[in-house]
Amino acid sequence: MHTTLTTRRLGSTDMEITTVGFGAWAIGGGGWAFGWGPQDDAQSIATIRYAAERGINWIDTAAVYGLGHSEEVVRQALAEVPAAERPYIFTKCGLVWDEADRMASPRQVLRPESIRRECEASLRRLGVERIDLFQFHWPDETGTRVEDSWAEMRPSTTSRVALCFWIAPRINVTSASNPPDSSVL
Repeated sequence: MHTTLTTRRLGSTDMEITTVGFGAWAIGGGGWAFGWGPQDDAQSIATIRYAAERGINWIDTAAVYGLGHSEEVVRQALAEVPAAERPYIFTKCGLVWDEADRMASPRQVLRPESIRRECEASLRRLGVERIDLFQFHWPDETGTRVEDSWAEMRPSTTSRVALCFWIAPRINVTSASNPPDSSVL
């Protein structure tokens, strides 16, 4: 995607991203524990398209935003945009919600099988074959070692991986087969 806006390299990746992106938390809507209240999907889609047309080259969303709804709205907004012109899509995993109680706080789960399930669901909701940046949203609270979580991040479905809302000194991934790029943290 070409942009005339100021860009910067994201860490040591090859990604040149605009200094301002599009945050998609609010477009997830209401009816869940951390929702921003009702949103108009048509207005959200128009806003994403407007941002992309003006040169914003990345969208940040998460599976938990609207319990999947934000990712679906992003998909709708970008459905007719040619792949070469689409903004990067960043999403996150690790916050698992209770389908029976949408108002319950999500659990922080980074078990490999949960990451795999969340990644596949995000790919489906976003309508993409690869996620440009897949992030661990919050540290695990189930006792799963970060090395085990990190090992599940698959290059076949994610272009780059990173940690979000982590305290770097707590992370010891030296034994991981694919350690995180600390400059993306």
